[in-house]
Parts: sequence; structure tokens; C-alpha cells
Amino acid sequence: MEKKITIYQVLPRLFGNRNTTRKPNGTLAENGVGKFNNFDAARLAKIHSMGFNHVWFTGVIRHATTTDYSRYGIPRQHPCVVKGKAGSPYAIVDYYDVDPDLAEDVPNRMDEFEALIARTHAAGMKVIIDFVPNHVAREYHSICRPAGVADLGEHDDRGKHFDPQNNFYYCPGYPFVGPVAPAKGESPYEEMPAKCTGNDRFDSHPGVNDWYETVKLNYGVDYCDAGGRSNHFDPTPDTWLKMTDILRFWASKGIDGFRCDMAEMVPHEFWAYATSAVKADYPQLIFIGEVYDPNQYRTYIASGFDYLYDKVGMYDCLRDVVCGRRPASDITGCWQQTDDIWQHMLYFLENHDEQRIASDFFCGDARKALPAVAVALLFRSNPFMLYSGQEVGERGMDAEGFSGRDGRTTIFDYWSVDSVNKAYFRPSKLPKDQWQLMQDYCTLLRLANHEKAVRKGQTFDLMYVNNMSWQFNPNAQYAFLRKQDKDLLLVVANFSSSPVGVGVMIPDHAFKFLGLPEKKTYGVNLLTGVRQPVVLKANDVVDVSLPANGAVVLKIKL
Repeated sequence: MEKKITIYQVLPRLFGNRNTTRKPNGTLAENGVGKFNNFDAARLAKIHSMGFNHVWFTGVIRHATTTDYSRYGIPRQHPCVVKGKAGSPYAIVDYYDVDPDLAEDVPNRMDEFEALIARTHAAGMKVIIDFVPNHVAREYHSICRPAGVADLGEHDDRGKHFDPQNNFYYCPGYPFVGPVAPAKGESPYEEMPAKCTGNDRFDSHPGVNDWYETVKLNYGVDYCDAGGRSNHFDPTPDTWLKMTDILRFWASKGIDGFRCDMAEMVPHEFWAYATSAVKADYPQLIFIGEVYDPNQYRTYIASGFDYLYDKVGMYDCLRDVVCGRRPASDITGCWQQTDDIWQHMLYFLENHDEQRIASDFFCGDARKALPAVAVALLFRSNPFMLYSGQEVGERGMDAEGFSGRDGRTTIFDYWSVDSVNKAYFRPSKLPKDQWQLMQDYCTLLRLANHEKAVRKGQTFDLMYVNNMSWQFNPNAQYAFLRKQDKDLLLVVANFSSSPVGVGVMIPDHAFKFLGLPEKKTYGVNLLTGVRQPVVLKANDVVDVSLPANGAVVLKIKL
């Protein structure tokens, strides 16, 4: 069966950590940490049963941390260039290693990750991991690279700011001056010459709001050339070769895809080179790109990306509709902007970078986003991603430490997420409202892959004929059809906090475009099982009773 890709994003560091100390800025010993082994067969089966067919394990590759693993031969990291006690999963210190925090037996950490891949596959799901191509941790040093593989920067000419065959950019003659002072009794962090910073900061003294803990990788682009930026791609830059080999290394472990961090900060020419090379050996591998500039969407898709975040488009639009800042009818203009590449757009309402729906910074109530979830999941057959905790209304309002109370779940601190622990390890303790929210997500997710009209059907947006009237409010409701063979779905989302009855106009063009018959029939709301009579007639309405902050998915018998 052709499936719609549904992705469960989860940080193993948080998932399964049942230590309830939750001390702000706490160490691993104080606050605990999740493990690969917490994803046992039962937990993976539960994730799969919710309707997911991919798991994005976030933060697998070894990154900088303040936790000391030197007794295992793992170099210590200086705390002045680590954000938080646990460290950012996007400050990689060894592309060929996995995070020792996540292992029960640190020397066998790679074996434990490979076992997780096998368990996930056995549970009927595919595995996605991060590939972080734009930057690495300041103290990057691979101790696990294969024999004969040169380390990043090992052969760089550090006397040059830029050289096409260097792996890093340098500030010759200038030491690194970081924004974080060493703690009392701690020696200062030293780096000479300074490497340039990951967020395209090409001097030696990044600020506290820069990605000061990272250094920018050099793909043959001189960002400080006289007169502006210049590309130097012939001969092939050394960084291209090294990073392509790293992709091959992880593909050989049996993973099924990469979520590529800040992909647009790496030249698209590299992606064309790397994706074609890797897919030649692993043709089923998928590449998901974090690209925020819609003007570059088509360039990166042409360079080998299967899917791109639709953050600036659909995410921003749906968030504004949920929060009452834009009318629901704006969703139409949003999807039209990517109508020629819709198959490549990945929709989501939460991820590790964004604020939680239930936080005070979004809308404060997880249920208010259910109509947006229905639209994102059911409007077309492109992928949908959910962030662990979203399904139970996690608020993200903890002040964990480095992260602070910002409406996000920390990626920098050792922490535990009570709502997720209850949902997956102590379900009898999950409050009724969170349990019901989880069931509502399950219903929508399962429907998305059970109904062939959602998996692969045509879409017809009904908003252009449903103008403001006593029957329909385009500020608060959104309606569309999905059709495949003899299956017809009428989906109506209600962004209002009040239940409402609406009449949804279905125009003559929809009947012609989808090949619909005019007839008296019936429909069943797939979200509730309630059956109702339906009169299908061109330029007439179908009456629908909508719940507050909810949706109706009416399957109409043809």
C-alpha cells in the first residue's frame, strides 16, 4: 500500500527519562537522561499504532557536552563553548560517533544504536537521523573515523582566511574571543587562530546570540571575497568529499533518511553532488531539508531533496489562523504558492525549534490547533511531522536552564518531560484531557493512511465559492474535497471555539473536475462514526455540524 509519510520527531535524550528531579541547569547525574533502549518493542509499537511510519531520532550523532566521558577515551569539551549542560545536538564533535549519553554501555554505544534501527524496522517504521552539514562544534575531533580518513581541518592551511580546499574558515593572527567567561578556577578556552562561526560570522569575536559554540564548514564559497561572495567548486572541494563519505557511512548503518539541518546555508551545488552520489548506492534514502527561503525551494528540490520544511508557508499561516491573526481562507493562497512542488512540502505544527502549541507563546490550548492538524494532515498527500509531546498537549513552559522559559522543550539541558513519560510509560497517570487529545491525534493520523483518498487522491479547495454568509464563515472555517476512485471525502475544519452548523457549497466545477455524480446518498463522519443524509448537487450546499476547534471528515458514498 502506498503510504503517506508520517514522521514522529523525538529526542532520545528526553524520551524515557523518568528522573523527576528537573533541576534547572542540572547535570546528567542530577537530572538523568533518556537512552536508546527506552525505545523498546512496546514503545515503538505504540508510536506505530498511533499512525506513524517514520521516526526522526533527533540528536543521535555525538555532539559537544559538559558531561565528562574521558574515562572512555572521549575528549572533554570546554564548557565555555557548550550551550547548556547537555549541549546542543547541532554542535557535532564527531560525525562518525553516537551520543554516549544515550547508551547503557558507552563502549558499545554504536551497537546500541544499530539495535535501535533494527527494532524500529521490526516495528514497521523507518529511521531518520539528523545530518548537520553547515557547522560543527568548536572542538570537533573525530576519534571514531574509519582508518585512513583524514579529520576535518587536519590538512587546512590555517594561515589563510579562505582556501577552497580548507574545511574551515580562519581569522589568521587573531585568537577566538568568546562571549562566555570561564567559571572561577577554570582555565580559559583557547583557539588560535580563531575559526569563523557557524551562523556566517566571519570574525574572531562572536556575540552571545551567535552560534558561538560552532564553526562554519567551508564548501568552497568565499563569503568575504572582494566585491562579494564567490564560488570555487573546481576542483571538487575537500569538504564535499568528506561530507559525502559521512552520509554514506550512516546510510550503511541501515537508516532510511536524513533531516538536513540548515540546508540552505550549504551551497545547492554540493547537495546535487552528494545526494546523487549517495542515492546511487542507496536509492530509497530520503533527504529532508530545512530551507526557510521560499525563493530557494525549487533550487534545493532540483538538487536532490525529496522534501522541504514548509515553515515560512504553511506553518506560519496555520499558526496565525489558530491564533486568530489571519482568516482561514488565507490557507488557499498559502498552498497555491507551492502548488507546483506540493509533493515535496513537509507540513508540521511543532518541532524542536518552534514554540509548543499549548505554550503561552502560541495559543495556550493544544485543542485549538486540532483543525490546523486536520488541514495539514488531510489536505494533500505530502508528508506530515509531529513533535513528541504535541500529541498530549505538552506546554513547553519549563525553565530548564540554558533554554529558559520560552515555550519550547529544551534541546540544551538534561530534563524530563512529564506528559510524555505518562503517555508512554505510565498511561494510567495521563489526565483525561491529555488522553483524549492523544486519541484525537491517533484518529486523524490513522485516517490519513487508511483512506486512499488522503494517501493519493485529488484535492479540490472549496473556499473560492464559500464566501462570507449566514451559511459559512471563511474567517473561521476551511473546506476542501479529497477524491480517489469511488471514495469522496468532504473535510471541513472549524477554527472557532464555538460549535457551528455550516452549509458547504460544492460548485459545478468540482463535479466536472472530480467526476462526481449528482445523487441523494449518505456520508459518515470518519472522526465520530455519525451517519447523515447527503444531497450531492452542483452549486448546492452540504450541511455539516462542526465541533468547536475541530473538524468533520465526511466520507460520502458515491
